Amino acid sequence: MSVGELACTYAALILHDDNISITAEKISTLVKAANVKVDSYWPSLFAKLLEKRNVDDLIMNVGSGGGGAPIAVAAPAGGAGGGAAAAPAAVEEKKEEPKEESDDDMGFSLFD
Repeated sequence: MSVGELACTYAALILHDDNISITAEKISTLVKAANVKVDSYWPSLFAKLLEKRNVDDLIMNVGSGGGGAPIAVAAPAGGAGGGAAAAPAAVEEKKEEPKEESDDDMGFSLFD
């Protein structure tokens, strides 16, 4: 990640934390106040991205890696669900993996 990306990321997070609308001008102002020099396209790029995306969602999904299958969460047992209907448990299908050939079958070993 370049210095420009990092500076604009922090500026956008500061603006979001203070409930201020995220614009290219406001990002540029924060970056200049921090005495960080960035290329002129970074603030506008971040502003365009964040006007279409929810910053809270981006923060909460930072380590998710994206593109993965959704995870089924089981409801708490013993009536702690508060009357909500329990989600059906996901059934995992186990695929049989083909057996690998051992080194003995090939007539040599790694340590011979």
